Amino acid sequence: QVQLVESGGGSVQPGGSLRLSCTASGSIFRFGDMRWYRQAPEKQRAMVATISPNGATVYSDSVKGRFTISKDNAKGAVYLQMDNLRPDDTALYVCNMDALPSGERFLGHFWGQGIEVTVAA
Repeated sequence: QVQLVESGGGSVQPGGSLRLSCTASGSIFRFGDMRWYRQAPEKQRAMVATISPNGATVYSDSVKGRFTISKDNAKGAVYLQMDNLRPDDTALYVCNMDALPSGERFLGHFWGQGIEVTVAA
């Protein structure tokens, strides 16, 4: 069973930085795309950033130039460096990975529980 656990959230003032981490547990043969989503209060979940197996990245327009997604396959981890944070970045951040568990035939789609990020003066 693959489980994802996020860490690194918290409260920060506008203009500050946070680095989120998401680590997968379990025996995984191969990773596919890794993503960060966020869900602000009373809004739908939205994709923030994606990193593909070859390292290609995609960002939402709202975070482009401020957030950086990276990964470490050996550690089963994906990161989100968030700089120049704004109040409208306040949300529950959730990581998502496509992964092929050892012994399985098909990629699975796994979600973390989410971690809160609050940006306020």
